[in-house]
Amino acid sequence: MAIAVFLLAVFFLSVVVSIALSIMQIRYVKRLQGQKAEILSDAVWQSAAEYSKVQEKVSIFSTIYNAVIFLWWIAFGLRFLDFIYIESSALKAVCLMALFVCFNEILTLPINYYKSFIVDAKYGFNNTTKSIFTADWVKSLVITLLLVSAIAYILSEILLDYAISRWIAVFFILMIMLIAINMLFPVIRAKFFDKFTPIDQTELGASIIALLEKAGFKSKGVFCVDASKRDTRLNAYFAGIGATKSVVLYDTLVEKLSKDEILAVLGHELGHFRHKDIYKNIAVIGVLLFAFLAIFANLPSGYFEFFGLQKSSHVIMLSFVLFSSPLFFFAAPLFNFISRRNEFAADQFGAELTSKEALKLALIKLINENKSFPKKQPLYALFYETHPNIIERLDRLQ
Repeated sequence: MAIAVFLLAVFFLSVVVSIALSIMQIRYVKRLQGQKAEILSDAVWQSAAEYSKVQEKVSIFSTIYNAVIFLWWIAFGLRFLDFIYIESSALKAVCLMALFVCFNEILTLPINYYKSFIVDAKYGFNNTTKSIFTADWVKSLVITLLLVSAIAYILSEILLDYAISRWIAVFFILMIMLIAINMLFPVIRAKFFDKFTPIDQTELGASIIALLEKAGFKSKGVFCVDASKRDTRLNAYFAGIGATKSVVLYDTLVEKLSKDEILAVLGHELGHFRHKDIYKNIAVIGVLLFAFLAIFANLPSGYFEFFGLQKSSHVIMLSFVLFSSPLFFFAAPLFNFISRRNEFAADQFGAELTSKEALKLALIKLINENKSFPKKQPLYALFYETHPNIIERLDRLQ
């Protein structure tokens, strides 16, 4: 019973803290909105402030909405799923996890629609059509169902044994899948969602390849992705692990930034590669995952009695899905602290590899084009900001 009360307390506390942080950020931005613009033009400063406030209002609604869904699962949903009779425990775990995913995806669809077609459209970001939005949602749902079903099937019997060797095996299975997802990400995006156009033979592509060779980065290719069909924001990233590593540029980035600025942005990303940040992030996630599995793979009988449930693999898995989110929420400050430190180091590497001035110009263009309000309330930043304040980043590059 004690563990059930503890987990519920963590959940309710995460809801209260999340709402409080959003309110603090809204008030913080509102106070700064009337001051002199920094980094941004006056017009973008005002627009970015309004966009930031609207995002936080949507976040508050989403937090409350998701809390209601959570409480429904705890009060009724889990018992309803547990009541469904399927003889095979493995098949039952697969079916019930699939139902859980479908139910949640359908319930959260209106909020995602509102964000894209109302909020983002109002501030000039949304380019997606309803057909693309629907197709993306269906594809994402199918891929998620396949992944969840595979995990549920594999873990259906393992989770019923509290032996340490069993839940450690669960940990390694999930870590292998996490690494596999990172490796397959560029392949999945290219096959099902985006059009990846190789630009190796272009002048920009040749410059990028030269930069990669200078940094000792071996890539599967350099691609421009048709991101503008969905969104006007600028971005670039390295995707994949090992042999699947790819350089991906948004077509919006290629259009808005100069060649030197693009190379500077990629130089920053190469800093993450050189410092092995992706592996560090996976390691941090692994530590948190291990700790959480130690809790959920060893739930006492009082936990199941408290919620009126029978001990089963699907109940354990659903409990992990429901309660891991608030647990990760309170672990976010540590993860974000590490991430922000890595960003400073990547900036320094990118500036030395390419051009400090080009990187500064690129960062300023990115924040203006993406209408990112440059300042965050300190406590809010602690929980939500994976990147340092843009003003701090520019100061470090002086």
